[in-house]
Amino acid sequence: MALSATLPIQDSAASLFQASSSDVDEHCASLGRWRLSYDQISAGAFRGSFTQLALPRVDVFREITSQQVRQYGQLGADSFGIGLPWDGDGELNCNGTSANGAHVLASIDAEIDMCTPKAFELRGVVASTVLIAELAGRLDIELPRTAWHRLQVIEMAEAPVARLRAHLAAIEATITTAPETFDDPAARQALEDALLVEIMDMLPTARPSDPGRSAAARKRTVDRARELMHGSGDRSLSLLEVCKAVGASPRKLGYCFQDVLGTSPMHYWRAMRLNRVRRDLKRAGDIETSVYDVAVQHGFWHFSQFSLDYKRHFSELPSETLRRARLAA
Repeated sequence: MALSATLPIQDSAASLFQASSSDVDEHCASLGRWRLSYDQISAGAFRGSFTQLALPRVDVFREITSQQVRQYGQLGADSFGIGLPWDGDGELNCNGTSANGAHVLASIDAEIDMCTPKAFELRGVVASTVLIAELAGRLDIELPRTAWHRLQVIEMAEAPVARLRAHLAAIEATITTAPETFDDPAARQALEDALLVEIMDMLPTARPSDPGRSAAARKRTVDRARELMHGSGDRSLSLLEVCKAVGASPRKLGYCFQDVLGTSPMHYWRAMRLNRVRRDLKRAGDIETSVYDVAVQHGFWHFSQFSLDYKRHFSELPSETLRRARLAA
């Protein structure tokens, strides 16, 4: 398939961006135009890296995160994305469906909300939705409507997925050994054509993974619980209040969270509140802000236990976070 003959080519130079970070917010900020937010769920020092090769028509990315992370937001307006789970210490949980290396993540102008495991690596391709739609129209390919406006775990034919995986591995090897290869316009066009060919071969075979009726019910319970947790405003809800509001016992809610997010509701809620505290401390440049005041605001009444939990989660004391923010201010 000669895609260069199908669509007009407006060649421009390729750009390579690489970043590494030891803070989940700094890592998130390196994602460029992607409008995503990350919360660190598992405890321990965070290490992340992000590599993006921006070609004229598509972007190729590789992302590595050391800790379990919740990712939510959007890739950006007019964004089509294909992601391949590459490695990870556990399963990826996306919209109530678990994914592993045999699955593909696909989104078309979609909201993203997923929990990635420890030591996770994701590689993939992002392109303009307009480009993909126009190309699919010219080639008489129907786009998977289930992927519109919602990130989906998709099952696709093995052969084109394997070929796309091989292309992404070769790109990473070239970035490491001979990045100047992408300076050649002919090489850029050949690479883009190869990536788009595999995507066009994958799309007609796409079908969403069916989590089943019981899994869908568990996801609805978790969604409602998280909606209450994240929408509680200035006052932090207790887990008992959340259980009462969703009509589930602590045990049942625990089963639902473990199945949908791979963690317990108590651990998830504590991690979310610790992330909120950390962000508030980072923004606290005035001398009057105290760690205690911020902790209490987010529902941590046992201050010594809070300090221990904070250090275990982020590998530094909350006072160290606040001190660094004041120095920066």
